[in-house]
Amino acid sequence: MKLKVLRSNNGGEDTSREFNQYCKDHGIQRQLTTTYTPQQNGMAERMNRMLVEKAKTMMTGRNVSDYLWGEVVCVAAYLTNISPTSSILGKTPEEAWVGKKPTISHLKIFGCTVYMHTLKEKR
Repeated sequence: MKLKVLRSNNGGEDTSREFNQYCKDHGIQRQLTTTYTPQQNGMAERMNRMLVEKAKTMMTGRNVSDYLWGEVVCVAAYLTNISPTSSILGKTPEEAWVGKKPTISHLKIFGCTVYMHTLKEKR
């Protein structure tokens, strides 16, 4: 798949000459919102809010420590990407992007006990 349009805020990290040139070289259309107006990027704001709500629910439901916040948000995003959505006619976002249905056999119950393997040489 090829990225066609990139909408971002007007922050400095997204407006450098190098990044603008990269987008131009790769045929990516840039859309910049007005500074300090997240309302102009409603879809991204809704997704951010939904990810935060999922993460909070997961953390509260399993009594997970706050220091794992970033990992829990990544899990919430991953689960969102492999879950069906009506906006793409019952497909998952990953399926629409990659072209094949994602497997879910590797998923475990969130908050279950895990053990880290340490190589014998490093014990």
